[in-house]
Amino acid sequence: MKLAALLAALFFAVPASARPDKPNIILILADDLGYGDLGSYGQKKIKTPHLDRLATEGIRFTQAYSGSTVCAPARSVLMTGRHAGRTRVRGNAGGIAQALRAEDTTIASILQHSGYRTALIGKWGLGDTGEAESGLPRKQGFDSFFGYLNQRHAHNTYPSWLWRDEQKVRLKNTVPNETPVGSGVSDNRAEFAPDLFAAEALSFIREQKDAPFFLYFATTIPHANNAGGSNGIEVPELGEYENRDWPPVEKAFAALVSRLDRHVGDILDLLNELGIDDRTLILFSSDNGPHREGGRRPAFFDSNGPLRGIKRDLTDGGIRVPAIARWPGTIPAGKTSDAIWYFPDVLPTFASLAGAEIPDNIDGVDLTPTLTGKPQPSLSDRFLYWEFHEGGTKQASRQGPWKAIRKSPGAKLELYRLDRDIAEKTDLADRHPDIVRRFDEFLSTARTESPEWPIREAR
Repeated sequence: MKLAALLAALFFAVPASARPDKPNIILILADDLGYGDLGSYGQKKIKTPHLDRLATEGIRFTQAYSGSTVCAPARSVLMTGRHAGRTRVRGNAGGIAQALRAEDTTIASILQHSGYRTALIGKWGLGDTGEAESGLPRKQGFDSFFGYLNQRHAHNTYPSWLWRDEQKVRLKNTVPNETPVGSGVSDNRAEFAPDLFAAEALSFIREQKDAPFFLYFATTIPHANNAGGSNGIEVPELGEYENRDWPPVEKAFAALVSRLDRHVGDILDLLNELGIDDRTLILFSSDNGPHREGGRRPAFFDSNGPLRGIKRDLTDGGIRVPAIARWPGTIPAGKTSDAIWYFPDVLPTFASLAGAEIPDNIDGVDLTPTLTGKPQPSLSDRFLYWEFHEGGTKQASRQGPWKAIRKSPGAKLELYRLDRDIAEKTDLADRHPDIVRRFDEFLSTARTESPEWPIREAR
C-alpha cells in the first residue's frame, strides 16, 4: 500500500461511525489580510468573532507562510504544491506568464480524480480567456467556477459582470470607466461581489452535503480597488464602525474585514445545520501580508502585528499569514501551534486526507500529523523558499529559527534569527558565516529556470 493511502487508512480508523471515507474540505483564502488583522492574532479594534471562534474550535498557527508576497504566485504555489522558484506562475504579469498549463497538477485535479465535487468561488488569477485559457479553472480540476478570472478585474468588487464557468454573467452594477478586463469603479454599487460569492458558497455546500466536496472559497476581501485611488476600500455599509472617530478609509477597511468574518460565520452555521461539521475540514488563510492601497495605512490597525514589512516585502510581514484549521472531533480544539509550514504543504496534506497519491515533484510535505496535534519536527529541518520579481529578483529562505533574505542577485545575504527577533531588526550575517554559507548553497540550487521568470537585476 502506498504511504499516502496507508496514512489515510490509519487516520480514518478513528470514530468512523459518523464519518465518510473522505472529509469535505473547505479552503478559505482572504486577499491581503494581514497577520494582525484578526482578534485571535491580537487585533484590538476590528471585530472578528466568527474567525476567532474558528481558532477556538481548531488550531491557530503562528508560523504559517504564504507562497509569495503577492497574489498570483501565492495562489500558484497553493494550487500546485511547488514553491515560488518552481511553480508555474511566479509573479503578477498577465497573459500566458500568469496561466497554469495542461501539464500542471493542482489540488483540485487531485481531489476531482479522488471522487470529490470541486468548486472555485471568487478570485482565480491563474488563467484567462485567449492565450491564457490553459489555466481556466475547469481545465485545472474544478467542476464549477463563479467569480473573477483576471486579478485586475477582481480589484473591482462592484463589477458589471462575473464569470460562471466560461460564460459572462451580467450584474446590475454600472462601471462607466470599465476597462476591457473589467477593472474600474462602479457608480451605482448595486451588487457586492463578495456577498454573491458567500451566497454561492452556501448554495454549493447545501447541494453537495451528501458527497465529499472541495470548496475553494477565494474571497477578494480585504483587497482594495486600485482604480478608486484614495477611496479604494469598497464596502456596502460601515456597520458598527460608522460612528468611530477614524479616517473614512479605515472605517471601510474594518467593515470589510468584519464582513468577511460574517461570511465565515454563515459557513460555520450551515455546516452545523446540515450535520456535517464533524466531517468537514476548514483551512483559513490569506494570500500575503497587508496592503497599503486604496488610501489605507496598515499601521492604523497594526495589520502586520509584530512583524516587519507588508505586501511586496520578503520580510515576514509580507509572507507570514494567519492560518486556522478546524475539524471537530479530529483536529484538537483550542490549540496554538508554532509548526513552521507554508502553502506548498497544502496540496500533499489534502491529497493524503483524500487517500490520493501525493505527486513526487512537489516541494510540500503532508501536515496530517501537525493537524491532528502530533509533533512533526521535520518541519523545522527543511528549507522554505520564496522569490519575488518586481524591481529585480529577490529571494528569501527559512530553516528552523533562521531566515535569510537576498535583496538583489549577487547581493550579500541578510540573516535573522526569528525566535529572538520576530521583527527582523538585527542582521546577524557577519556573526554566523557558516549559516550564511548554508543558505547560499540552498539558494543557488532551489529554483528552476523559467523563460517567463528569469533572474533579473534591479532596475
